[in-house]
Amino acid sequence: MAFRIGIEDLRDIAVGATFLGTGGGGDPYIGRLMAETAIRDNGPITVLEMSDLTDDMWIVPSAMMGAPTVMLEKIPNGSEMIDAFERLRARTGQTISATMPIEAGGINSMIPLAVAARLGLPVVDADGMGRAFPELQMVSFSLHGISATPMILVDERRQQVSLDTMNNTWTEALSRTATMVMGGSSSIALYLMTGAQVRAYSVPHSLSHARHIGERWRACKSLDEPMERLIEALGAYRLFDGKIVDLLRRTVAGFARGEVAMEGMGRDQGHGMRLDFQNENLVAVRDGEVVASVPDLICVLDQDSLLPVTTEGLRYGRRVTVIGLPCAPVWRTPVGIRNVGPRYFGYDVDYIPIEMRYGHEPATRY
Repeated sequence: MAFRIGIEDLRDIAVGATFLGTGGGGDPYIGRLMAETAIRDNGPITVLEMSDLTDDMWIVPSAMMGAPTVMLEKIPNGSEMIDAFERLRARTGQTISATMPIEAGGINSMIPLAVAARLGLPVVDADGMGRAFPELQMVSFSLHGISATPMILVDERRQQVSLDTMNNTWTEALSRTATMVMGGSSSIALYLMTGAQVRAYSVPHSLSHARHIGERWRACKSLDEPMERLIEALGAYRLFDGKIVDLLRRTVAGFARGEVAMEGMGRDQGHGMRLDFQNENLVAVRDGEVVASVPDLICVLDQDSLLPVTTEGLRYGRRVTVIGLPCAPVWRTPVGIRNVGPRYFGYDVDYIPIEMRYGHEPATRY
């Protein structure tokens, strides 16, 4: 059944989306401000559940593309995403019934809310990842043969690029190049789908799931041993407690790439951990052994605030706790692992579900 999102819900959704962003997806704070302004000007947003979608609806995800580090300095003004959405609508000639997130994490959880409020459209409680991934073909829609194109990219100068490609891998390559020329970030509209396709191929309950995570984070902050309570509430695995002692981060080919080294503290005194990332955290290596990898979620939490730390927010000396969470089931299929598993990113290791690495199911499935 459809429900409504108001300004008071955005903080929890933004916090939850930062968890699901696994270090990437861009900081949702800017997107949250855009959504707050749009809701203040236009009223609350209607959120559609899967059962609300009819087969003949046309639905378009709206998002931003680029390296999160670039978005810290190249802040969108809000009109780019509306332009991209409207130009795709004009290009296809379809009446668009709703928008939705392309991923559950980071700024792209907020962009569809701003678009929905500005255009008076509902937003679907679903996405294509259940987390954030760095490349646009890494969505559940693509696994089922849905074309990303026609796709529209718009920059802050209102310059437009329209793509039609032979497959979604080419869409990623060409749109990444265009985004780099546009200054490292762009607003995009793509993956035009029917309601039937969204029901069949998306990851459900993304927005309500993010809000639930945010609510749990807020509740645990006031409890004794808040980090322990939060990990338990999320059904997460505690991978490491430590301090950041080294960091290599660079923007390469439109991605924020790098690695961060941590020195153990407390229960992990005398041990070390390294995280590799490409926008999102990809692998966690403890004392030379992989203890978690994509597609499972690897999150770095600030020990004081309990908030997730994005890859652009990593700093020398910061005290953090690293946790792992199981991914959406679609990514544990053979085709899912082939498209987003560790070998896709160049690591010579097989994907092992995080609960198998730790020998037990999480206490609570988040």
